[in-house]
Amino acid sequence: MVVRSGGRQIPVVVLAGFLGSGKTTLLNHLLHRSGGSRIGAVVNDFGAVEIDAMAVAGALGDSTVSLGNGCLCCAVDGSELDEYLERLARPSAGIDVIVIEASGLAEPQELVRMVLASEHPDIVYGGLVEVVDAAEFDDTRARHPEIDRHLALADLVVVNKADRVTDAARVLGLVRSLVDRAAVVPATHGRVDPEFLFDCRPGEERVGQLSFDDLHRDDHEHAGHLHAGYDSLSFVRGRPMDPRRLIRFLDSRPAGLYRIKGYVDFGPYDTRNRYAVHAVGRFLRFHPEPWPAGAERLTQLVLIGADIDTAALHAELEACLSDDTPHADEQGMWGVLRYVREAAEDPAA
Repeated sequence: MVVRSGGRQIPVVVLAGFLGSGKTTLLNHLLHRSGGSRIGAVVNDFGAVEIDAMAVAGALGDSTVSLGNGCLCCAVDGSELDEYLERLARPSAGIDVIVIEASGLAEPQELVRMVLASEHPDIVYGGLVEVVDAAEFDDTRARHPEIDRHLALADLVVVNKADRVTDAARVLGLVRSLVDRAAVVPATHGRVDPEFLFDCRPGEERVGQLSFDDLHRDDHEHAGHLHAGYDSLSFVRGRPMDPRRLIRFLDSRPAGLYRIKGYVDFGPYDTRNRYAVHAVGRFLRFHPEPWPAGAERLTQLVLIGADIDTAALHAELEACLSDDTPHADEQGMWGVLRYVREAAEDPAA
């Protein structure tokens, strides 16, 4: 969970992919399965008739900003994008996460740079999601070889329309060979669990298992589709984590580990703050925030993935716990601070 400067910060997720890959379908799915979170969207059609904006307007109401007749990364500069984000980030809107749905011809790297350049104090970059059409992937690569570069930048790749191909395993393997530690998730009709991208019901304080019951609730879709094959692990400890050990674990996390979220207690390394952690695929961010008055000082993490060894991951996290030392060396947090927003590291560089 991400925290705003005056409350919670709002993650901004960039949703990209070539024409017809299924971005709007995925966005509509997120809107209807948001777990109580309020999603704002910046929808960018390439053309004068804003079809995509109309497709999501019914679900979003006044929480959508549509930009027609041009490509967002070319037609809008950073200050203009800030104006649109400002509209969605105002407290009265009650937005919990913002999704920028780019046109099929947008340049993902430029969109990421624009979000990172935002000076809005309540906005934080939330990762790049690249949507791939499994049925058209080979032809798309032949026509647009730049897709390899886009995949290398992504934090999560959704291989959509997996039901339309007979060799889905081959396509998934090929996509995984082109990414840089990004999570690769197969999907049908854009059905990806929102928990992969943002925390559902973020207004609730996470206690114990971080209110992760959303992942297992019994509804008609979740019962047989979304979570088949997904594993989750909850890790709660009252002993601080060693920052160096935790960073080694995070830097070497397996490809099947899609999502990490929660809070970390670094004990004597920072007695004033707990650190919210958010990871999607290769994307990783920490955000320090003051400990709530009277709160028990716990590390609380949830890990989600497919084909992951939960017992081994649990043992690795146990090994990240700090020794009983009362003092901390000043260099111990350097690895963590690389992933704090104020460090301004650009993952698209």
